[in-house]
Amino acid sequence: MNLHEQLGALEVGVDQLIHAVVAQQAENTPETSAEPVAPQAAAEKVAPESAVELAAAENEAAEAASVSVSAEQQPAEKPAPQLQPTLNIDRPAQNEITMTIGDQTVALRPEQIGKLIEELSNARASMTPEPPPGIPPGWRFVSTKNPVMAVQKQSNGDRLLIMRHTGHGWVPFTFSPDVVIQMYMMLTQA
Repeated sequence: MNLHEQLGALEVGVDQLIHAVVAQQAENTPETSAEPVAPQAAAEKVAPESAVELAAAENEAAEAASVSVSAEQQPAEKPAPQLQPTLNIDRPAQNEITMTIGDQTVALRPEQIGKLIEELSNARASMTPEPPPGIPPGWRFVSTKNPVMAVQKQSNGDRLLIMRHTGHGWVPFTFSPDVVIQMYMMLTQA
């Protein structure tokens, strides 16, 4: 997988950042409503469990306020759709990636990129739908030859195998005893 494809994969997981920027822009936009809705009112309507949900609630409140002008004041028209900021990812240097959302640019160094990959991976693991069960046709990847590995035996007989990938970092896998045997057979038959 080349760098642009790897970065494209990162774009998918950065939607939350885009939503946060949209919410911030909505807060900074002057309201055109006859009845402004305060951020407190938005918080009272929705009990958000996270900062992203709070930002989304504030954005909804701002949108609701901007379209709450009465029929006498404005003809019945649909409001113009807001353009979502675009995400641009560049690589200005070998050890740096820049991510730009709207007009906000952030430079990420290797440690920060590793942390972003880890956070996106943890979030993706809990999302549905899961990645496809088979290898997609044309899928490209970067493989690590002879990775550094660590193995631990778990109390239930499972084995924890942690392998260090050059792009993904430390990647843990847990195998039940029967899968360990299957893997051994696959590796020795290949």
